Amino acid sequence: MLAEAGLEGEFAAGTLPGLTAALTALDAEQGLTEDGRGRALAQFRDNLARLAAIVADRARYPEIAQVKIERPVFILGLPRCGTSILHSLIGADAQVRTPLQWEVAAPSPPPDAATFDSDPRADGFDAYVAANFTGAWADVLKAHPIGARIPQECGMMLETAFQGINPTMLFSLPGYYQWYRQADTSFGYQVHKMWLQHLSWKNPRSRWVLKVQEHAYHLPELFSVYPDAVLVQPHRDPATVMASISRLIEVIRCISFETIDRAALGQELLHLWHDGQVASMAWRKANPQVKVLDLRFKDIVADPVAAVRQVYSHAGMDFTPAAAQAVSDWWAANPSDKHGQHKYELADYGMTQAEVETVYADYIETYGNYI
Repeated sequence: MLAEAGLEGEFAAGTLPGLTAALTALDAEQGLTEDGRGRALAQFRDNLARLAAIVADRARYPEIAQVKIERPVFILGLPRCGTSILHSLIGADAQVRTPLQWEVAAPSPPPDAATFDSDPRADGFDAYVAANFTGAWADVLKAHPIGARIPQECGMMLETAFQGINPTMLFSLPGYYQWYRQADTSFGYQVHKMWLQHLSWKNPRSRWVLKVQEHAYHLPELFSVYPDAVLVQPHRDPATVMASISRLIEVIRCISFETIDRAALGQELLHLWHDGQVASMAWRKANPQVKVLDLRFKDIVADPVAAVRQVYSHAGMDFTPAAAQAVSDWWAANPSDKHGQHKYELADYGMTQAEVETVYADYIETYGNYI
């Protein structure tokens, strides 16, 4: 696959461990249909192709490597706790740069400010969404925003280095997840920075604002590449989180598996996301000099302008009247049920409130004031 994509040298070497782990886990995964297995391999090839495009453009335009990425803001936390909402609210501000879904899907040539609003790749992405997120997969849109001009998660960049969690979310692959937990993902964050340099070369803003839950697993590697990073962490009742994320992942996986054992899925996600919180809580305890802004999900949805104002203050960003208006306008235009209601219950996945609270007792004790 690496040769097919045209990757060699340091990029082939850096990608190989995660790719090998993913392919080994894919071979061992019994629940995937043949179509699902084909989807996984196609996704892996797409990851490598997108990285190869970044590498090729970087060689063609060496000045991309000189782009500075200063004080990027990273939103992290459990899934379904307001991270995507907060990312989109901040992304509504014209001063801020967030990676958009179309440009992460089709990064070459590097996006240009002069044509950014009319780039045909955006329409191409929306056409792909309209064609593919139908039938059983349409429910994804009820839970997670997908569209060309919606901010994209960092996971779609980290996965091009095969040092992100997306293969596990899409195709289960427990062997890959165990590799990812223990891996040194410094190469993944080096690739992540390459993405930011690439996307901002001809279309810069004052600051980058980014998000994905998996940063919690590997904060040492994140700070090795971004020593001036700014962290923001929303919080929500983990019982609500577990019910919601279980439903989302069930829908995401449904087109690749013949059947899905809901109770097994619930147990998988219950502990998987707790692993990330254990890692991030330990890192935060060991690094008290890094001030993290903790937010309540309830406060974000009750007063989004005030919540975003807190983020700007924490990050040393200028919250202008225009930014406040943009945040307010985005909130009014994007009600939570815009694509229908995302319905879920803990019992659907064999979990109880007491069980979740037992597993997340350390998280609840630490962040109880923010839940």
